Amino acid sequence: MSNAGFCPNGCTCDDDTLVVSCVGASLEVIPIALNPSIQRLVLKENRIKTVEAAVFQFYGDLKNVDLSSNHLFNIPDGSFEAQKQVVELHLKHNKISALTEKTFQGLKSLTVLNLRDNYLESLKNGLFASLQKLEELDLGQNRISKVEPNAFQKLGTLRVLYLDDNQLRTIPSPALAPLNALAELHIGWNAFSTLPDDAFKGLEQLTILDVMGAGLDNISDGAFRGLNALRTLKLGGNKLREVPTKQLAVLPRLEELTLGQNFFTILRSGAFQGLSKLKKLDISGSKLLTTVERGAFSDNANLESLVLNSNKRLATMEDGSLAGLPNLRHLMLRDNAFTSFSESLVAWNELRRLDLSENPIVCDCSLMWLAEVLVPRNSSPVICAEPAESKGKSIKGMTPDELGCAFSDPRKQALLATLCAGGLALFTGLALILYYRCRRRVRDALKDYKWKNRGISRKEHEYQKTFSDDEYIVRSAHAHHHHHHHQTQNQPIPPHHHHHHLQQQQQQQHQLQQQQQQQQQQHGQMTVGMKPIPVTEL
Repeated sequence: MSNAGFCPNGCTCDDDTLVVSCVGASLEVIPIALNPSIQRLVLKENRIKTVEAAVFQFYGDLKNVDLSSNHLFNIPDGSFEAQKQVVELHLKHNKISALTEKTFQGLKSLTVLNLRDNYLESLKNGLFASLQKLEELDLGQNRISKVEPNAFQKLGTLRVLYLDDNQLRTIPSPALAPLNALAELHIGWNAFSTLPDDAFKGLEQLTILDVMGAGLDNISDGAFRGLNALRTLKLGGNKLREVPTKQLAVLPRLEELTLGQNFFTILRSGAFQGLSKLKKLDISGSKLLTTVERGAFSDNANLESLVLNSNKRLATMEDGSLAGLPNLRHLMLRDNAFTSFSESLVAWNELRRLDLSENPIVCDCSLMWLAEVLVPRNSSPVICAEPAESKGKSIKGMTPDELGCAFSDPRKQALLATLCAGGLALFTGLALILYYRCRRRVRDALKDYKWKNRGISRKEHEYQKTFSDDEYIVRSAHAHHHHHHHQTQNQPIPPHHHHHHLQQQQQQQHQLQQQQQQQQQQHGQMTVGMKPIPVTEL
């Protein structure tokens, strides 16, 4: 209980700080008997349905009023007429459906107005004209489909505007043009489909532009024209099929770019050309992205942070895709489809933060270097998916032997080389010893082999004719009846009589053939199966 006023049940009242907080106190109206000198009044999560001017007139020193998460559906004109010093007014999470140009009259010092998550459908001309010191206006998560051209009239000091998550189908360019001090514009989660030329004309001081989830499938070449001060651009969650390289190139000071959850399949070489001051790039959640080409970031030498997370089909980063990034310190490649990484992909040891987790990594000897890179870094664990014996293990603590690198240790390599060299030397020495000991035998054997080859060659040349099967049979039969004559013919024939001998054979052949039939009849099967007589025995 305060000495200066009544403090309702469920509230805390501090007369020193002049703060009254009634969060979730089931209040249905604004308390009227509080300390009149309070400067901050927090009435969140109650059942208050309206704001009464007669109540607020008792609290002329208020600077901060929070009526969020109540049942407010109506704010009568002039309700805040006595609140000349209120700097912040929070009305989010209510059911307010209509406002007029007199709703906020009297709030001459107001710098922050939060109307997020209400039922507003349109913004009429001059609606905020009395708020000439307003710096931040949050109209997100309403049902706004129409913004009249002079809705933001006289808001020359406005620096932050939220129009996200409404039902806008086009950028309200005429209404935005007078906001020449605007630094942040959050206009995503609408249904634009396209950004026309000069969509943000007049916003020359804009440093942050958020067009996330706006259904964009097209960006005109001059959509970002005039945004020379832009530092941060968020284009994620759209339907872009290519990186809008040409459209982005007009943003010379851009430092942060978000492009995830689009329909890219490839980050092509020079995709971010012209963005020489780009420091942070996030392309996460692009379900169709498969490849990062060589030179994709060739014009982005100042890039410090690259986030490529949760691209379920991203399995290829070509050699040289991360080349020329001397300032890269944060590399996030989590939850993609990578099975391995190249040691030459990036200067791994220069990275301060690295996340390669949740990839189907095949842990083999080719990744031994990675295990060593991860050891001194407090990075997320890289778990092996294959081979079966390594599945579920963290590559960070695996030894070369576990990675299948039997001779990866330099000492083992040296030992292997020594053994190979020693074995070769021993084999060579034994071969030489055997040769010198047996060289005479080898020479003699070679001589014998040569003489034999000569003899065989000469004999083959002299005795080239061979008998046919019939001739062998005839000769066998003749031998059976003319034993004595056959012995004579079988005697060795000197080479110089060979020609005469062949002539005699030919003369005898005719006579033997005539006798053949008679001999076969007389002797039946006598000649069948008899061994042929080689010509060399004649």
